[in-house]
Amino acid sequence: GVPIGGMIEIPAAALSLGMFIRRLSFLSIGTNDLIQYTLAIDRSDEAVVHLYDPLHPAVLKLIAGTIGTGARYGLPVSVCGEMAGDPLYTELLLGMGLRNFSMHPGNILEIKQQVLRADLGELAPKVQRILKMDEPARIREAVERLVG
Repeated sequence: GVPIGGMIEIPAAALSLGMFIRRLSFLSIGTNDLIQYTLAIDRSDEAVVHLYDPLHPAVLKLIAGTIGTGARYGLPVSVCGEMAGDPLYTELLLGMGLRNFSMHPGNILEIKQQVLRADLGELAPKVQRILKMDEPARIREAVERLVG
């Protein structure tokens, strides 16, 4: 049949995957909307846009949980949205187990080079430690250290 995928763009979808994952062939995490709806931050509202944070602990837990659930069910998981094409997040996402990135063509070369240089065995335990952190400033420092 035709492959059917699930777009994970709201917290309810990420947290309810077990209810419908058996019907799916793949997952795609839309990080822009997932971040916006997790943090209740309208990216177009200048008064609150500074609160939009891809490294917020709740956002990271939803992304990592979705990647992990996809892996447990043998489904490919991709990330689309600004995080996928931002070199700050490449190692973090790789360490969560992500292997499929969807991004603007202009970002591919830099992200591909990062992926090829990455030591996946070294990244996974470091990212697991980051996922246990609850202070955004400490998380940001740890993610910046991953990138080097």
